[in-house]
Amino acid sequence: MRLSLMGVTCPNSQVEDRLLKIRLSRTGSKKKPTYRIVVIEGSRARDGRFIDLLGHYDPKKSPSVFKLDKEKYAYWLAKGASPSQTVKSFLKTAE
Repeated sequence: MRLSLMGVTCPNSQVEDRLLKIRLSRTGSKKKPTYRIVVIEGSRARDGRFIDLLGHYDPKKSPSVFKLDKEKYAYWLAKGASPSQTVKSFLKTAE
């Protein structure tokens, strides 16, 4: 199936789902969540197979812990990955 919009053809109409996302993946036990910051395909489940691990977030500690490998983060942004709103907000507060 081809989708054509204003002269631009896309081989598949679900190209947007294949884009890479930088988002949180939940780990930990019941009522004790911790999160991984991962690079994952946009169509995958929240806790699905990820491409790369960038850091972690622990909201239960006081103050909450947010660690991110900034070199890997910059690398994946250059490759076209887009961060989720939550990850963006964590970066603003961390700086």
